[in-house]
Amino acid sequence: MEPTPEEPKDVIVLGAIKKGAKKFEKIQNAAQIDAAELNLILEKLEKRQLITVEEKKSWFGKKIEIKITEKGSKEVEERIHELQGKWDQMSLLYKGGDKQKLKQYMDDNKSILPTMMFFGVMDMIMFSMMFSMMGMMMTDYVPAESIPSDAGGDSSSDSGSDSGGADGGGSDGGGFDFDVGF
Repeated sequence: MEPTPEEPKDVIVLGAIKKGAKKFEKIQNAAQIDAAELNLILEKLEKRQLITVEEKKSWFGKKIEIKITEKGSKEVEERIHELQGKWDQMSLLYKGGDKQKLKQYMDDNKSILPTMMFFGVMDMIMFSMMFSMMGMMMTDYVPAESIPSDAGGDSSSDSGSDSGGADGGGSDGGGFDFDVGF
């Protein structure tokens, strides 16, 4: 068993926690995955000591907070570094004008494209230009819900579009006690 999250979704969940999402619903909103799948991912991350789950008692009952560990933070940093390298490679292929190689590279790395977007590693303007060059749609490669709302917009490529606008008014789920199954 080797210690890197293979699934891009694991990395996204870890990244959401690193960015400050401590509650189940917040992580779920940021990562855009269903509760059952998130449960499984959180269990896996906890087993590998990338996150800790703390139960705090409050007036409203139990509150569960999920925090990233030092090991988890390093994991995210390594993954971002790796993604950056792959993005640089895609950029080079694009600038070189080699459609076939670019398409092949994107096909080979299709599963990590949403992860690249999530971490803001890619320049969205250039990314959309790559698709124009290949005569394809971005949604041929990336599920529409993973594409940041400002994609193709004003290239505000600071990773400030934290939850991609998915945070529906900050509902904290105050008194609800979700059975997180740990």
